Amino acid sequence: MKYTIDAKESQRRTDILCGNQWRVIFAVALPLVFYNSLSQIFQFADTLIAAHLSADVVSTVSFISQIQTMLAAIGSGLALGGGIIIARCYGAGDMDEVRKQISTLFFLAIIGGGAVLALIVPFAYPLLALLRMPEDLIAGGTAYLIIEVSGLISVFVNTIYFAIEKSRGNTKAIMVYNTLVLVLKTLLNVVFIYGFKGGMLLLPTATLIANSVVTAAAVRRLRSKKNPFRISFRLCSFKRSTILPILKLSVPVFLEKFVFAFGKVIVNSMSASYGSLTVGALGVSNRIGGLATNPPTGFQEAEATLISQNLGNRNIDRALQIFRKTFCINMLFACVCFILMSVFQTPLVQLFAKGDPAFAEQIRKIYRYERYASILIAASTSVMGLLYGFGYTKISMTLNIVRLFVYRIPPLWILMKWTALDSEAVGIAMLISNGLIGITATAVSIVLVRRIRRQHGGRAITDGFGRKTRSVCG
Repeated sequence: MKYTIDAKESQRRTDILCGNQWRVIFAVALPLVFYNSLSQIFQFADTLIAAHLSADVVSTVSFISQIQTMLAAIGSGLALGGGIIIARCYGAGDMDEVRKQISTLFFLAIIGGGAVLALIVPFAYPLLALLRMPEDLIAGGTAYLIIEVSGLISVFVNTIYFAIEKSRGNTKAIMVYNTLVLVLKTLLNVVFIYGFKGGMLLLPTATLIANSVVTAAAVRRLRSKKNPFRISFRLCSFKRSTILPILKLSVPVFLEKFVFAFGKVIVNSMSASYGSLTVGALGVSNRIGGLATNPPTGFQEAEATLISQNLGNRNIDRALQIFRKTFCINMLFACVCFILMSVFQTPLVQLFAKGDPAFAEQIRKIYRYERYASILIAASTSVMGLLYGFGYTKISMTLNIVRLFVYRIPPLWILMKWTALDSEAVGIAMLISNGLIGITATAVSIVLVRRIRRQHGGRAITDGFGRKTRSVCG
């Protein structure tokens, strides 16, 4: 059976592949930027709610969040790798292949989430002990981790659904559903903590409920007969020719995100040598820094999707132009945010410290260094979009591993071992790693763009399955 798209979907595809680039970039990216910015604000609220309970709760949440990110990397890897292929097939106009890839990816996510759940829950306590979670936090942290992991299947399914919508440029749906998660989770946290006077374990419970509600809505939409991107078990293909291209792109992304998150857990463990408050202060510093670094991620996600779609349409020049424009946008945004964060640094720190002068000083010591690298982080973010879009996921994996295990952990160890610095050593290590990765990524992009032009020139590029594609733009 030949699957087709309606006139509205066809017009969206034509706009993405042939329309004004600035307009297309902003149309696809702004809903993601809005969500990422809103997400950071709601994460602020989450941290404030945790701080209302105690500084130890903030430290526990910060520690567990890195582990949760590490485990969620499986779903993120599948979503990004599969999303690249879906976007290329969409750009090529092959809707039969699009539906097959969507269905296969969806059921792979369910299998992956179930496997992680079965492996982690029985070993939650020894895992936290192995990762050197502070002893005064590990008991509550174990229960917290189990509740977090229980929602992984929902997280995986939601991540895949968002990747599907992103591959077609429908980022407004992503914004709506993600905003629903944020609002529902925050409302539940307020009711549980301030209304019922509940404890720390109600925080992940609220997250679990919110994600499950969105999962139900996403599955309903993906099963709707009116949706040209609907899933069907009948269309699933677990043949080598279908799975291998997904895994070739997904496994490096999974390893990148997993190893990067694992490295951040190591950094948390090292930071704990300065005391439990330092772990929480590092988490708060990351939250504040995220106000400048998270929104450019929305442009990166749009950039990767648009590049993939245009490669499917064999328009390499347009794909590279999208990268250059996204790079300029992110650098300008980062400069503005750096100025604003510098001006409002003190009130932001006091907001999280909740009148605790020791905690405020810890946050200030870390963030006053970390903020200086925000502009170079924006450069790195843009380059990652280029790498994801072109399918160079092994290079992106290498860069992020270098960022942590060459540029961050060794300098932090040296500062801890050979200097008299206290917790500000953590902030200096963050500055070194984030600054150097921005410089390195920019250098890589220069070399890569030249190589792409030299290798491809005006020749066609394949859609991810070795098939040359035909441009709709003439």
